[in-house]
Amino acid sequence: MFLKAISLSIIVLFAGHAQAAEPVKLKMGIVGAAADVVFWAAKERGYFRREGIDLEFVKFDSGPRMMAPMGTGELDIAAAGHSAGFFNAVARGIGMKIVADKTQTLPGFGTQSLLVRRDHVESGRYKTLADLKGMRFASPAPGASAMTVLTKMLAKGGLTMKDIDPVFMGLPQMATAFSNKALDAALPNEPGVSLAMRTGVVERVLEDYDVYPEHQIAVIFYSSQFMRDNKEAAFGFLRAYLRGVRDYNDALVNGRLAGVKGDALIEVLTRNGPSNDPAFYRSSAFGFCHPDGKLHLPSLEEDLKIFTDEGLIEGNVALAQAVDTSFIEAALKQAGPYKPATR
Repeated sequence: MFLKAISLSIIVLFAGHAQAAEPVKLKMGIVGAAADVVFWAAKERGYFRREGIDLEFVKFDSGPRMMAPMGTGELDIAAAGHSAGFFNAVARGIGMKIVADKTQTLPGFGTQSLLVRRDHVESGRYKTLADLKGMRFASPAPGASAMTVLTKMLAKGGLTMKDIDPVFMGLPQMATAFSNKALDAALPNEPGVSLAMRTGVVERVLEDYDVYPEHQIAVIFYSSQFMRDNKEAAFGFLRAYLRGVRDYNDALVNGRLAGVKGDALIEVLTRNGPSNDPAFYRSSAFGFCHPDGKLHLPSLEEDLKIFTDEGLIEGNVALAQAVDTSFIEAALKQAGPYKPATR
């Protein structure tokens, strides 16, 4: 009887070990923005593995390009800006939801900067926002959340989207295009801003929060298949995310990685970001990521209205159809509210 009990214990022990050794494999779309350090650090520190998740990052040049694979279930999770394409997918009944905050712009915590070629500034071709008229203007993708910022900037200069010559390209390509004088202006996010500034051929003339001070610029999406078929992993992902995003908040001081955990996150960025130079990240601006993952819903509502006013929404869709906060609320019940780290 004693030997049988020992044998049974060994079987249970190995069964538990085998279960722990086979985490759920998930695919997550990212754009490689500076604030994606939250996910890179969380993975390196084992936060996802602790939740039984083996997370694979799939890089895209913009958020809108993630929507098709999210709709088909090829991606389980995406971290990017919402877009007109996302709302159109929801209107067509293609299942995916915004589940948590990714990045917000607050005064001093910007993610995007209006860049204008230096020769335009020095010659007087550009003096005010009204001078963007007729300029060849780059942004990552049509109908993205960045477009709502641009719409507000143009309106401040008495212009509309019809007054510029839009072109769409990835962040590294913008820096090259500026150097070749193939672009007049752009609205990149970090690290695109810092990459372009390093060329020495652009001027930083305006920040996103100057025209849109509380903007939910990026979010976390879940595919419907992931929410339906793997709820425990869906909760677990956000528990791990909260640990990562709180490390990020402990690293930030006035939009720079100068806090308690700043150096540690800079090390993560040098391994995963576009530059291996720590000084590059010390001088870069970083957006605000809510330490409790909470969304700024009025901003999302305003963006949906802008997309609609621009004629980009096909069919009828309400914000309530596109958002599900139940997962982050459940994760918060377990994690509790954020408490800043102390030295």
